[in-house]
Amino acid sequence: MTTPVTINFTATDLDALAGFQGRVVVLSESAALRRVNRATRGAVDRLFAAEAWQKGRAGDAMELAFPANMQAEAVQVVNLPRRAGADDARRAGATIGRTMGAAPVLVVAGNHPRAADIAYGLALRAYEFSDHKTGEKKSFGTVTLMADNPEQVAAAAQPMAALAEAVFFTRDLVNEPANILTTNDFAARLAAMQELGLEVEILEEPELERLGMRALLGVGQGSESPTKVVVMQWQGGGDEAPLALIGKGVVFDSGGISIKPAAGMEEMTMDMGGAGVVAGVMRALALRKAKANVVGLVGLVENMPDGRAQRPGDVVRSMKGDTIEVINTDAEGRLVLADVMWYAQERFKPTGMIDLATLTGAIIIGLGHENAGVFSNNDGLCNAFLAAAAAEGEGAWRMPLGDAYDKMLKSRIADMKNVGGRPAGSITAAQFLQRFVKPETPWIHLDIAGVALLSSDSTFAPKGATGWGVRALDRLIRDKFEKAGG
Repeated sequence: MTTPVTINFTATDLDALAGFQGRVVVLSESAALRRVNRATRGAVDRLFAAEAWQKGRAGDAMELAFPANMQAEAVQVVNLPRRAGADDARRAGATIGRTMGAAPVLVVAGNHPRAADIAYGLALRAYEFSDHKTGEKKSFGTVTLMADNPEQVAAAAQPMAALAEAVFFTRDLVNEPANILTTNDFAARLAAMQELGLEVEILEEPELERLGMRALLGVGQGSESPTKVVVMQWQGGGDEAPLALIGKGVVFDSGGISIKPAAGMEEMTMDMGGAGVVAGVMRALALRKAKANVVGLVGLVENMPDGRAQRPGDVVRSMKGDTIEVINTDAEGRLVLADVMWYAQERFKPTGMIDLATLTGAIIIGLGHENAGVFSNNDGLCNAFLAAAAAEGEGAWRMPLGDAYDKMLKSRIADMKNVGGRPAGSITAAQFLQRFVKPETPWIHLDIAGVALLSSDSTFAPKGATGWGVRALDRLIRDKFEKAGG
């Protein structure tokens, strides 16, 4: 997997700046900046007078190329006041990470109170998925972060480094092509996390058939890749009931018999994004030894057209026992989630349940690529998640649920249809899923279709997979579900 850039924490030594060969990064309100300004005979003063600097905001940066009286190839001056919050400090780090190359980087954080957040933002942004490139690949040099209290900063940065690794794990999964990340390969990568202390169990098709998961199995019956459910357990919180995370893991979505248009279909390798996020969160919990009980379940399946494929008009019976008329085989994610959600509740009796899925194009029409859609039957859990997402800078917006939308799912021949038509498409999808949530289970549905993979760079990731949700869910677990001292 792609590993985050190495960051070494050392004590501040301003005398080392002049002879450092590589890129030197100094903050806008620091002794290091004043040292650079003297060495370069006022070049920093001239930079501050530039219109571009004056119009910038916290987290932005400008560069001095080949500065006088220094061995560095560039000095990057980052606009970061001492009183900056975590968001600005992480954005500053991301600015450093975005401009990194193969040269080593020296970040002089000094006594800035947000030094660990700078390192975190840098680590998140210095990412490239290049597993399948045979030519020149972008490489990142090592990073040395100077701080007045390096041991303290390193300790604060350690759990953030674990989280960055988990985000990279999710990004790698979502970026992988479907001929590499088959259901078998996906399951194997998750099973390998047993080395981190997770309990991992793989349910194969005969067991899924025995359990009655015909909604899930129907999605994959036209594919050569076997359908699987992977169960990952992290038990760091004693005997308490776990939080359940459920992920849609459609490794490729052709639409099935209701086949998608050719344009853009190549991006349907990301339709396992929900499962990717669940996997990343479980990895983060294991890496940082979280004091919480969490179970992650992902339904792994491929939706392909074939002589055996599910047809529009078919009726399938879910594990719950409800029958579903399949109007559109491209509305398959809700069929996957329905059975896995019910299984999770039956087996684990969770204290709460959160499902994630790249579920509907309708959520992109409503929210664009800035926010995931949030649907919930429980204000307390929902508000806690929204607060966690805001704290981590991951956009999320609550959407409505209501009995009136259920009428759109009424079927003439079965208990329900799997689609309710074009109006309110993301809401009717959530209403469908709510039918598989027990009344006593606090539940959130996250429609991440607009945020899982982007066609342009974002603050913390290059274009492609973002890893959205790993940080927000990890924060939610830390804030709401971990035991004291976790």
